[in-house]
Amino acid sequence: MTARRRLVKVPASSANLGPGYDVLGAALAIHLELEVEEAGSFLVEAHGLDVPLDRSNLCVRAFESLRSADGITFRIRSEIPLAAGLGSSAAAILAGLLAADHLYELAQEPEDVLAKAAAMEGHPDNVAAALFGGFVLCADDDGTLAATRLDPPEGVEAVVVIPREQVTTVEARAALPERVPLRDAVANIAAASELVLGIQRSDLTLIGRGLADRLHQPHRARLYPRSMEIVSEAPRMGAIGATISGAGPTVLVWTFWQSTGDVMKALTERVGDWAEVRRVPFSPIGADVPEL
Repeated sequence: MTARRRLVKVPASSANLGPGYDVLGAALAIHLELEVEEAGSFLVEAHGLDVPLDRSNLCVRAFESLRSADGITFRIRSEIPLAAGLGSSAAAILAGLLAADHLYELAQEPEDVLAKAAAMEGHPDNVAAALFGGFVLCADDDGTLAATRLDPPEGVEAVVVIPREQVTTVEARAALPERVPLRDAVANIAAASELVLGIQRSDLTLIGRGLADRLHQPHRARLYPRSMEIVSEAPRMGAIGATISGAGPTVLVWTFWQSTGDVMKALTERVGDWAEVRRVPFSPIGADVPEL
């Protein structure tokens, strides 16, 4: 009898997008791949990644939330940096859930996958973007999670500045105050509205104005001051603007395609050797289970 196996491919993601804390996210075209196979024994192969090789592995934990991993071999390959704010944990969770779903033909609806993944991740923006691709707007209506997908804006590209150091999501969330001034909340509502409308219309002016944030980035600035300097300086380098990606410290720099090369050159000269500058397109395609 031929052993069953499945391959799952999940994109990275950038959450918050400035003003949309725990609400807005975007898929990015770098990926985690998980192959699962009924090999007769439990095994995790991570191809040099610094992740657990036992049942505490996040892919395995997600898989086992649906089915036992007994007898399953997990092979993990990933281009997504760990603890950098690019959705590595969301990708791992989705990969495990979708691997179990397809290996055992559970026929879960996307909404079910989203709810399970968001519960494991603790917030929906990364998992929704990685699941559906494009840009997402997440909302929780009395415990019912919903994600509205938007196509990437025409001509807008992403460049990521990935510092060498790491910042954990727990540390980044601990830096946030329990209360914020009303004027800051109102400013973020206005910016998020402009950003969503700008994405939908491919309006660079609206997108640029909509990247402003007062809720989380200023309070986390002490965790990654050099990243915040890039956020401030990006427009002067020719970018539309920049945001901290998720919990950071990666910076998501938004560019128009004609300016991307010049922006990358300016960023590379600016950061020197403390960060990697990488061109990463926004991905219209979310998690996929290609035929083997």
